Amino acid sequence: MSDLKQIAREIFQRTLSSIDIPATLERKLDRSGSRIRCGDAQIDLKEYERIVTIAFGKAAYAMASGLRCVLEPDFATGGILVVPSAPPSPLPRFETFLAGHPVPTPASLAAAGAILKLLATCDEKALVFFLISGGASALVEKPLYPDVSLEDVQALNRTLVTCGAPIDEINAVRKHLSAVKGGRMAAAAPRAMKITLGVSDVPEGRESALGSGPTLPDPTTVQDALRVIQNYELTEKLPASVRAKFDPRGPIPETPKAGEPAFARAHFQLLLGMHDLFHHAHQWAETAGCVTICDNATDDWPLQQAADFLLDQLAQLKAANPTRSVAVIADGELSSPVTGDGVGGRNSAFALECVKKIAGKPIAVLSAGTDGVDGNSPAAGAVADGQTLDRARAAGLDPRHFFRRSDAYSFFKRLGDTIETGPTGNNLRDLRILLSK
Repeated sequence: MSDLKQIAREIFQRTLSSIDIPATLERKLDRSGSRIRCGDAQIDLKEYERIVTIAFGKAAYAMASGLRCVLEPDFATGGILVVPSAPPSPLPRFETFLAGHPVPTPASLAAAGAILKLLATCDEKALVFFLISGGASALVEKPLYPDVSLEDVQALNRTLVTCGAPIDEINAVRKHLSAVKGGRMAAAAPRAMKITLGVSDVPEGRESALGSGPTLPDPTTVQDALRVIQNYELTEKLPASVRAKFDPRGPIPETPKAGEPAFARAHFQLLLGMHDLFHHAHQWAETAGCVTICDNATDDWPLQQAADFLLDQLAQLKAANPTRSVAVIADGELSSPVTGDGVGGRNSAFALECVKKIAGKPIAVLSAGTDGVDGNSPAAGAVADGQTLDRARAAGLDPRHFFRRSDAYSFFKRLGDTIETGPTGNNLRDLRILLSK
């Protein structure tokens, strides 16, 4: 069965290699002379005195490099680049910040301050490109209130990402405490023409969750944020300064909504998203000889429920194709509350949840983040097969113990079954590959 694990690894690696951000950006913008396209909108670059680029997220360097290739040498651009790790080489005319992820750092605050200062200089003769990808929420941050410290923001983020809430609910809280999220970055340059290009790790149709929606109208309200805090019993876990703001009688104002002047000259286009990830993963699974289906139903589901559902889908597909290898491809983020002090994330936890369920069966399960990062671990995720449980027991490893400690990375590291790519410079969604022969 070890060959199934290798096939799953190859499908994942080939999918990552097939996602080319600069080439996609060139194709989607489709520049002809001075004209570019953003969705249904045509923009004439000659109408603007300045072209400013603000790129932040795990794919920011690839996106900014791709945009420069589209525009230059005819139209120069520069601005601000915010990334979680050192880029391969400097970008001319860009100020670069190495900021924090998954929680903000002092550089995250410095980047936000620099961005807001730059946007304040952008009038109606400025064209601003916002290049946003996964991880942007932590990389660029500035509290709305001066008495909320960086330490308070860090504590809030840790509380939110470990409470089991889906990304939309997490962002409903973050947006209302931030000076740059929930449309407030667009409001910082209300007269400028604004184009937002996204490499999305959030579901299509919910793009305002990408980077906590800094340039898009915010569909969430203060009441939504208060409900999240109440439903997940977070009040006593919040820093005192944050708790005071989210008091029902507190001072938090609403975020900018659709129809406000800040969005009158604003356009959004998705560069890469769920369908791109599915397309390439499906292609490589079929190239490996598998009858393949893609399923997005489990997005935001609890981890255990998603494992049962996807394994059932795999069993049904196998029953319909008894003489063929089969594959189920799924994407999206799962709800995986942290219950211990171990090392890992939702992807390795998903693989660990499947270990007992697939024991002794000709099945392999891989779950990994396309950004190369899984929670607080150095891995992207992990892969398991029907022999994993026996191998673990022979090594004296109890899957239940590692699961309770949120230590899935350590479990798979001992078995040599982690997926370690390093930062990929991309961030679509988590990818799950289930194979059966």
